[in-house]
Amino acid sequence: MKKIICFFLLLLSTSIFAQKVTSSVDTTRNKIGAEFLLTLKTTVGKSDKVKFPETKNFGALEIIESYKIDTVKKNESIELIKKYGLTQFDSGKYSIPKIRVIINGKPVFTDSIALEVTDVKVDTLKQKMYDIKTVQSVETASNWWIYVLVLVFLALLAVGIYWFLKNKKQPQKEEVIVFTSPIEKATSLLQSLEKKELWQKGEVKIYYSELTDIVRNYIEEEIQIPAMESTTSELIMSLKKVASQKKLKLSQETLSNLEKVLKQADLVKFAKVKPLDFEIEEDKKRVTNSIVTIHKAIPTEVEATDDELALWNEEQKEAQRILNLQKERKRKVKMALVAFAFLLSSLVVYRLTTEGFENFFGNPTKELLAKEWLFSNYGNPSVKLESPAILMRQDPEKVLPKNAMALIKEMQFFSYGSLAESFYVALATKKLKQKTEINLEQLADETVKIWETQGATNIIFKQEDFKTNQGVEGKKTFGTITMVNKLTKTSHKLYYEMLFFKQDGGIQQITICYKEGDAYGSEIAGRILNSVELNIAQE
Repeated sequence: MKKIICFFLLLLSTSIFAQKVTSSVDTTRNKIGAEFLLTLKTTVGKSDKVKFPETKNFGALEIIESYKIDTVKKNESIELIKKYGLTQFDSGKYSIPKIRVIINGKPVFTDSIALEVTDVKVDTLKQKMYDIKTVQSVETASNWWIYVLVLVFLALLAVGIYWFLKNKKQPQKEEVIVFTSPIEKATSLLQSLEKKELWQKGEVKIYYSELTDIVRNYIEEEIQIPAMESTTSELIMSLKKVASQKKLKLSQETLSNLEKVLKQADLVKFAKVKPLDFEIEEDKKRVTNSIVTIHKAIPTEVEATDDELALWNEEQKEAQRILNLQKERKRKVKMALVAFAFLLSSLVVYRLTTEGFENFFGNPTKELLAKEWLFSNYGNPSVKLESPAILMRQDPEKVLPKNAMALIKEMQFFSYGSLAESFYVALATKKLKQKTEINLEQLADETVKIWETQGATNIIFKQEDFKTNQGVEGKKTFGTITMVNKLTKTSHKLYYEMLFFKQDGGIQQITICYKEGDAYGSEIAGRILNSVELNIAQE
């Protein structure tokens, strides 16, 4: 009895262990992107089935690693340990929700855990920075040979297509034979029929059909009776009638032989009779003799004079001459097109090799540099500078965040282009609501944060003192950024320069961006910055 009670208590204790799952983390406070190690533990019997969750995140925390389950034996039970690596890339306070673990088909929940994710503080002024390489001019025609090869390939392709079209064998058209008389036509068709060897190949029905069509067509053309539409008996009756009217010398034997062939053809076509080989030969002879006999029975007529024949020959020659002229004209047009394509390709290659790719296809910043430059005043306190294009007034509320606008009494913002283009200029003047000490070195951070909201990454900058031609001192920030287009997922690298000035509680800022390595963009930026003049702030 004691053994049974002990055994029951053992099972009960195992069941109790199995119903509890504990959770813990290695730390409740971590930096952005750092790993929180979450550990789940449960003690179960050897025969119990435990299923830990398989998901991509716990609440707002992303699972970056799901570790293998560790097993620890404890007497008659086992302890299962499951670990997860969690992270979050936004600062703030988060919590790991109650996690559902399935034990023997029943859900068991853990306790929730509060976590905090903190920002990474970086002092960009004390952090070691590396010098930025100077802007180097790019040899714009360094890859000109690629374009030359492409154009040569296109020219060769055009020549190849022309040669193929010129030498392509045209489908042979069936030669249309013009017969001078019905007897000539019938004789020629009989010879062609024999060359087909239809009945020798077992196609007797087709042979008889073509054979009778030849003789019927001949009679219809020669004697002008509807032989093709008449039955055998109707055709023989019509022949007898015409022979009597036109006094044709057609013997009864000729008509009888023709009738035999036509009736034999009817039997072959409709009754599927198969005549013997010698019978087929005899029928062919009967048709030939009938055609010849009918031809001889028709009185001869003078059909065409020599003059008419000569006129017909002249018409044929003229038609052939016109056809030859058309072919020659087409050939000349094709040759002219090929020559034009070759000359155009040669011109393009010459322009590319002598002027370079950018001069041939155009360069936005080069064209901008070549424009007429103008001096203009912007903002308050006023900033005067020279530029190849007038800066357009913009709404500052669309550029600055709301919390920044709350500190500004007055702001004017002007710009040309955008960060998504090859060249960008912006000028801003601000007056603060309260007079505070302005740190020019920290103003660059505000601009960088705005750029980040617009898709900028990999921002590197360096600062140095700057002095205008008037002797006004300020700060210059310069470096590189990578702009990412959120729609197309494409990116391009920009070099930027920013000037910051302060006077009487006001801030003046000039920003210029252009594609890294763009010599024309660098020249424009240098000319604009060297022309900057500041006016005294007005109260």
